[in-house]
Amino acid sequence: MARAGADDTRCSAQMSDTLYVLNGPNLNLLGTREPELYGRATLADVEQLCRTTAQRFGLTVEFRQSNHEGEIIDWIHQARAENAAGLVINPAGYTTTSVAILDALHTMKAPVIEVHITNIHAREPFRRRSYVSRVARAVVCGFGIQGYALAIAGVAALIGAKE
Repeated sequence: MARAGADDTRCSAQMSDTLYVLNGPNLNLLGTREPELYGRATLADVEQLCRTTAQRFGLTVEFRQSNHEGEIIDWIHQARAENAAGLVINPAGYTTTSVAILDALHTMKAPVIEVHITNIHAREPFRRRSYVSRVARAVVCGFGIQGYALAIAGVAALIGAKE
């Protein structure tokens, strides 16, 4: 069910129905790492939420997590090569440090949405500067894991996918 992009960030090539959801370092520890800050939901819970939300819009999800910057960059390149419908990324610790991820995201033609479980603007000053935000169409933060569902709904709206 490939659809032409509804927005000018898409090229004339047919986009796929696949949405990439990429997660950065330490998100594999969700549910156990600082639950008072990040909650008790696990990464498996986030994945299920993303798949359920994407299905409402006729999209499938490639859901991935890595603690390795190069692997995340490779997945961004893969999403670009496969004409992904969009990319949702929680860069986690790479938010404030990775020019390399920023450069890879600059190659994306599909909408990129940055998501954070906590409100990074209400935390330590160093967390408030995001390289990813320079290329993201939108940033969702502070809604807990529900931010992923909001980000997916946002991508769907940008590409003209209907429930």
